[in-house]
Amino acid sequence: MNIDEIKDKRIALLLSGGVDSSVVVYELTRLGLHPDCFYIKIGPEEKEEWDCSSEEDLEMATAVAAKYGCKLQVVDCHKEYWNQVTRYTMDKVKAGFTPNPDVMCNRLIKFGAFDEKAGHNYDLIATGHYAQTEWIDGRKWLTTSPDPVKDQTDFLAQIQQWQLKKAIFPIGHYLKHEVREIAEREHLVSARRKDSQGICFLGNIDYNEYVRRYLGENPGEVIELETGKKIGEHKGLWFHTIGQRKGLGLGGGPWFVIKKDVERNVLYVSHGYDPQDAYKQEFVIHGFDFLTEGISELPKRVTFKIRHTPEHHGATVVTEEGGRYRILSDDKIHGVAPGQFCVIYDAEHHRCYGSGEITV
Repeated sequence: MNIDEIKDKRIALLLSGGVDSSVVVYELTRLGLHPDCFYIKIGPEEKEEWDCSSEEDLEMATAVAAKYGCKLQVVDCHKEYWNQVTRYTMDKVKAGFTPNPDVMCNRLIKFGAFDEKAGHNYDLIATGHYAQTEWIDGRKWLTTSPDPVKDQTDFLAQIQQWQLKKAIFPIGHYLKHEVREIAEREHLVSARRKDSQGICFLGNIDYNEYVRRYLGENPGEVIELETGKKIGEHKGLWFHTIGQRKGLGLGGGPWFVIKKDVERNVLYVSHGYDPQDAYKQEFVIHGFDFLTEGISELPKRVTFKIRHTPEHHGATVVTEEGGRYRILSDDKIHGVAPGQFCVIYDAEHHRCYGSGEITV
């Protein structure tokens, strides 16, 4: 983060009450900057049905902002979240795809709805993501964090070019343990808070509960791919993802989810250890969103991710018609599923080009 770039800018800081965004407040104020803090409120529709930690989050955010003399405002994006992110998620799972609500939350809410409501009054929006930005040859790029486990560039790979231009990530150059140490040293109230394991903004809400709340259950057959034999029943295709091994409730495992037949409501599984049908070395992505203005083509050699893991895979890219790209992976990839975002990086997995959706 270049202080000369931001010292005269109006900065809005998204403060969640967690340790990461709390340390962002410290980082900016120690540089003599006084950002305005914003807590984005995304409450569940029926509070009594959900275990939501939003009240505690707001208390923590209020305490941290007060500690550094920053103004804190609450911005209600409840309707936008449920109308946009939830609709996207449910439409995808009903169609048999594998969505990523956290990715779309960054695009539609943190850098979308918030900008419409308050962020448009500011030059920059700061968040606690583990990611960095760099100016290379006059262009702003999203680049990876030095902490491969916490790196969150994959969650940011669907934001739009104008959103990246406004984004700064003041703790992106730290490792997670360094952020914790700063929080402890500065006696921040959030120093020992656990990282959220649930869906973005919804605390510890389980993904399956989130889906069940909106789609209910739709029981169907579980069939062994090789034999065509019925071996059980599922409660709804939307509770399962390609490559899934745990949580199937079938005896004599391990079993792996290989594919879904949405029309017949059938879940196909395979018995044995990592059957080859669960792997792919070649797949197509469409609707690629380039993060950096002025960049409209992918290099021939890249690295990529299809899920939030520390590992990147090497690949060759083949350009096809209609803005589609064929990804020829160096390795066999487990659990490639339509609807997932494939996030593309340069060969050194440093610069993030953006992401496209895996197609059938």
